[in-house]
Amino acid sequence: MKNYKGIWVAALLLGSVCTIQAQNDQKTITAKGTDGVEQEVELPEAMDQELDSLLNLYNAKAYLKPDADCNMPDVNPTYAPEVYKSRLAKLPTIIEMPYNDIVQKFIDRYSGELRHKVGYMLGAQNFYMSVFEEALDSYGLPLELKYLPVIESALNPQAVSKVGATGLWQFMLTTSKRYGLEVNSLVDERKDVVRSSYAAAHYLSDLYKIFGDWNLVIAAYNCGPEKITKAIHRSKGEKDYWKIFPKLPKETRGYVPAFIAANYIMNYYCDHNICPLSTTLPAKTDTVMVDRDVHFEQIAHVVGIDLNQLKDLNPQYRQDLVNGNSHLSSLRLPADLINTFIDREDSVYAYNADSYITKRKEVKIDDNARYIVDRNQVTRVTTSSRDDDESVESAEEPEVSKSSSRKATRSKRESRRDKRSDRSSRKKKERKERSKNVTVKSGDTLSEIAERNGTTVKKLRKLNGISGNTIHAGKKIKVK
Repeated sequence: MKNYKGIWVAALLLGSVCTIQAQNDQKTITAKGTDGVEQEVELPEAMDQELDSLLNLYNAKAYLKPDADCNMPDVNPTYAPEVYKSRLAKLPTIIEMPYNDIVQKFIDRYSGELRHKVGYMLGAQNFYMSVFEEALDSYGLPLELKYLPVIESALNPQAVSKVGATGLWQFMLTTSKRYGLEVNSLVDERKDVVRSSYAAAHYLSDLYKIFGDWNLVIAAYNCGPEKITKAIHRSKGEKDYWKIFPKLPKETRGYVPAFIAANYIMNYYCDHNICPLSTTLPAKTDTVMVDRDVHFEQIAHVVGIDLNQLKDLNPQYRQDLVNGNSHLSSLRLPADLINTFIDREDSVYAYNADSYITKRKEVKIDDNARYIVDRNQVTRVTTSSRDDDESVESAEEPEVSKSSSRKATRSKRESRRDKRSDRSSRKKKERKERSKNVTVKSGDTLSEIAERNGTTVKKLRKLNGISGNTIHAGKKIKVK
């Protein structure tokens, strides 16, 4: 079967290479609007996604294959406009599915140049549509919205657009966080099929509360509610999508027609001789919660699951690492491996832990080095292992914050304690070398300088005209 599939894929790609190339070269279509004026409409980005990238997804390689019973000719029949109007009218939808020249152009694109991609999506929908429908139904939304990911991502859970929109529902970063999806260096829940679907349903529900019209909601999902509101204002308050059409961004002009065409082609594919890929549904899956960091390699080795399958089941983890140490994190596995993971959990965490879990919780610092920080200067004091002499390196630093000042105060106290331990040996040396003037060191106080030089604070203040206790590192003061 694998050989047969490989031959089919090669033939499919060779047979469609010309149409794919033509598609890549043409990013827009031109069609007559409802006012009879020709409008340039930009294609949704997912329509330009190459078929081979979809066929290389794990689910496609593992569970999709040509349907040997589908013997329809690879020819796209065309029909009179009245046929398309009738078919669209028969779709069991709440959202209106009107026909016009722009909708026809998108139907022609799906049924013609993109017909093999439609075959993939018809097979792949079996992985995702039940999740989409449950999420939409939980918010009381029209179930035909399940075809939004067809035009958003071509049912590719790994899809990332040129502007960074990610996942099946193509969430932008700011919107995803607003709807509770976790996105950081380790996790991107925009690729989580379940969580992203519920977030999308929530977002669509909120958009409907704003506009009260599903065509405007669909358009706003593409370009944001602000642009739709601007188009309404530019159209003097008009709220009919087809009347504000010329005021919309080029891509959004094509978004609702593409959505209508997607609903059409996913229901009437047989009338256009499109063969869906045959789908073998993967084994039932379940989740287990993880309370510490664990790498996919550890799980795959101990539990006995294919690494690529594990990645496909958990696409939200960007570094192949489940970050359970941050908070309880879900791990999706085939249902028959859940108990295996639970029984061998300790072995999973222990397997080559030093190789896979490399982020240290604590590090030791050089015991021979300490740092003194004041407002304007950072001083590194290194104590020699041979004697008690100290070498000092100073570097000018910008003024520090209050937090740094508090740290500096603690550092000074620690520095003083260290100094007391070797003061007796240092005092003899400094007394021999002292002169009328001495340079203030970082962390010094008047009392310490007075003690080292056999004088008093009162005398130091009098000699140097100091009224308080403030002295500055690097300045020279008189000691006698």
